[in-house]
Amino acid sequence: MLRELHISNLAVISDVRIELDAGLNCFTGATGAGKSLVIGAVEVLLGLRSPAEMLRPGVDEGRVSGVFEVRSAELLKRVEEITDVQVTADGGELLITRRLYASGRSSVSLNGNPITLGMLKQVAENLVDVHGQHDHQYLLKPSNQTDMLDQFGGLWPLRTAYHDAFEKVLDARRRIDELSANRTLRDQQLELYRFQAEEIDAAALDAGEYEELQSRVSVLQNLEKLKRDTSSVHAALYEAEGSVLERLKMMGAVLAEMKELDQHLKPTTDNLRDATIALEEVAFDLSRYLDKLDLDPGELAEVSDRLNLINRVLNKYGDPVDVTLAYRKEIGEKIASLEKATDDYSALQEQLRPLLKDLEKKGRELSTKRQAVAKKLGPLVEKELAQLGMEKAKFTIQMAAAQGAIPGEVLPASASGFDQVEFVVQTNPGQTPHPLRKIASGGELGRLMLALKGILAQSDRISVLVFDEIDANIGGRLGSVIGSKLRRLAGHHQVLCITHLPQIASYAGRHLTVRKEIIGNATETKVRVMEGADRLHELAEMIGGHRVTDTTRAQAQELLDAAREEFAETAPGAGRTAEAPAKAARNGKVKSKAG
Repeated sequence: MLRELHISNLAVISDVRIELDAGLNCFTGATGAGKSLVIGAVEVLLGLRSPAEMLRPGVDEGRVSGVFEVRSAELLKRVEEITDVQVTADGGELLITRRLYASGRSSVSLNGNPITLGMLKQVAENLVDVHGQHDHQYLLKPSNQTDMLDQFGGLWPLRTAYHDAFEKVLDARRRIDELSANRTLRDQQLELYRFQAEEIDAAALDAGEYEELQSRVSVLQNLEKLKRDTSSVHAALYEAEGSVLERLKMMGAVLAEMKELDQHLKPTTDNLRDATIALEEVAFDLSRYLDKLDLDPGELAEVSDRLNLINRVLNKYGDPVDVTLAYRKEIGEKIASLEKATDDYSALQEQLRPLLKDLEKKGRELSTKRQAVAKKLGPLVEKELAQLGMEKAKFTIQMAAAQGAIPGEVLPASASGFDQVEFVVQTNPGQTPHPLRKIASGGELGRLMLALKGILAQSDRISVLVFDEIDANIGGRLGSVIGSKLRRLAGHHQVLCITHLPQIASYAGRHLTVRKEIIGNATETKVRVMEGADRLHELAEMIGGHRVTDTTRAQAQELLDAAREEFAETAPGAGRTAEAPAKAARNGKVKSKAG
């Protein structure tokens, strides 16, 4: 409920604080006093109306604040999802403030935290239904009409089961479409990766082998030079006449004799002997090396071919060998992923069939039950409209096939079912039936809203209802019926209503009057709660004009007494019993200038 409304510097309102009742709140006052401005302030607060040119002249800033009490944990969670503001810890209390500035801009806050205008509008749709702003009324939206029909018929559990099935189908279909859209590219990539993997695997790369091959091919390519030069060195060391080793041995023998004469030559003699032995080992190694160089001449071609193959693979995929082997591992993972995607595509198509079957079953069942609920709801609305002075009105619920929301499927499936629901009204015989959202008359629309709200009250999730034109073009007798219905509706919702009829105002749990006052050189609008004698006087004025007489006072008292008796009222706003048509009709005996 909207517990409190604070308006500052808005048009002719300087500063007004309005405390509201949980039930029926009626605003009365002379034409032009500013009653609609109060509703306009609510619309500004909720982002349903542009604040342009509404700022009070001569001020820099205006403000509209509202304190809402929300008891629904689900709704509080929804508000947190929309605004990203934690409100649950505040005990279900929402303080919404909209500031207007002379520059033309405005700002919005929720419990002191800034939010955007878009967030505000989404929150407002869950809190308040304002009659008079057609585009923003909850029941005028076909999607919301579907929700209300399902709630009225107790179809929400089936609707939830259908929606779960719908989401499963939609998810599977999206994944299939994604896989299908990328299938050609995926096949091309898979073919390329498989070719590359086969080429690398065929090379049978090994880092140690590659190094050996490089060394071996160098030997084979220089075999003649190696033989010639190695033989020359070996001959000079060992085989040739006067070779190095022969001369070293001779010099060693000389030093050995001299060492006997002088022991100081012993180290030198030993060093020469060691050098000779080392060179003998060199000569022996060269001899063995020369023996190994006599290999098959065809080996060079074989080794060269193998090395060329490896180099070709390394040039394509990365040098050294470790880089190519790492790439082979990477594409192996990609091949597995792409092969899995192909398998997933086939598996998803198989999974989709039972999901579609389940969705169709639930969708058909939901549609059948909706048809039955629609047939039940139509006559109930027509009965309510007849009591509201629209005896010839016809109300039907049209159900067309929903626009398909699942790509690639023929089922007429949307997130809410197979149906596109539209409330259709024929207000007078001979007229063309129109969708509820296209009803032009404010008075007719107000009564239609009242009829629907009265029937759907138990299931309607909007807690605050605002009616601005509910009594347009109706008389006092019908005013009593409307007042009774508004009071009954207030058993399930907080209702704010602007009215010119005392018959309606007499049913209010809280009666507020809006008056203009001249303060200095400025005109200001004030809002007062009317109780006791003040309320009686206000109703008497509404009946007979400014000239209040004992008769109009008695008529006003009769209206109040009849309303209290009808609802067995024990306290303002406490009446919650069903309407009593006979008593309402008796209230209609009182005539007023407004009716």
